[in-house]
Amino acid sequence: MKKNPPNTVADDVVVTLNYTVKVDGDTVDSSEGSDPIEFIQGKGMLIGGMERALYGLAAGEHKQFRVAPADGYGDEDPDAIAEVPRGEFPPEIPLEPGVELLLKDEDGDEMEAHIVSVGEDTVTLDFNHPLAGKELDFSVEVLALRWATPEELDHGHVH
Repeated sequence: MKKNPPNTVADDVVVTLNYTVKVDGDTVDSSEGSDPIEFIQGKGMLIGGMERALYGLAAGEHKQFRVAPADGYGDEDPDAIAEVPRGEFPPEIPLEPGVELLLKDEDGDEMEAHIVSVGEDTVTLDFNHPLAGKELDFSVEVLALRWATPEELDHGHVH
């Protein structure tokens, strides 16, 4: 027996969503001009504050909401800023503030960082998420809802 289509955003529902995220009035991410996002609600695929704000919305509904840092990318961690000797960088990497880097730690795990400043002997890297410590203003539109398939639930993502 087939389930009726979901009426609102709930756990195990595939949500198709258009969104715009702003910080201090500036757009930092948006689906505008590209495909909407699809995700399985309740599986931690979104930041917690966004996921919680979507519960109960129906297809066709719009909503605006703010997500505090604690419910988004967390507060900025001063311990996530490191001074690295300038000589450890290959010459092809432009050593300029704002440059984003993908680095590997001793275990081979990838970490993202951006250059904060460049000194004569050291480069200051920030390993915080770029949106850490920021209030995020979302504008969303739910485009479609459907139940996730057993295979999607098993794999943990939309097919």
